[in-house]
Amino acid sequence: MLNITLKYIPFDSNTAFLQIKQTEVNGIKPYLFIFYIHVYSAIFSLLAGFTQFNSKLLKNYPVIHKTIGKLYFLTVLFLAAPSGFFIGLSANGGFYSKVSFVTLSLLWFYFTLQGFLKIKSKNIQQHREFMLRSFAMAFSAITLRLWKVILVYLFQPSPMDLYQIVSWLGWIPNLLLIELYIFKQKNK
Repeated sequence: MLNITLKYIPFDSNTAFLQIKQTEVNGIKPYLFIFYIHVYSAIFSLLAGFTQFNSKLLKNYPVIHKTIGKLYFLTVLFLAAPSGFFIGLSANGGFYSKVSFVTLSLLWFYFTLQGFLKIKSKNIQQHREFMLRSFAMAFSAITLRLWKVILVYLFQPSPMDLYQIVSWLGWIPNLLLIELYIFKQKNK
């Protein structure tokens, strides 16, 4: 993901994924600015999220956990999820892809907000569960690309069919796995 993000330095409106988004880049004034907000805030969200479930960090450095958690919360709620929503409105693959990406951004926002509200009310268990869900949504950036490679290798679907499929596979399996994990943790 970091390698993909670095392709957008320096800012160029005709590089990597943006090469197939020229209609949006040229036709929707804020698209490029919001796209870059999404790319850079999402990579931060992924990096921050990886640190948050480390038990040693939680136990030995609670201030660092809290600080990174606040930054994650602010980044997702004010940058990454809203920019994902905006970009989702013009996603490749048509209506079904748009619905998927908009739903993903709304769930990411909701789970993150709920995680924040649960820790504010001192409900650590529900805070952890909602933050796991939130990170499952963030992690969709990775799983979407993984599914893309797998499906192209196995089936060589048309690009727009592929995009419709991976737009859903990027996050639904993540959420199902997290829900299964939460269920198993509760029933130990």
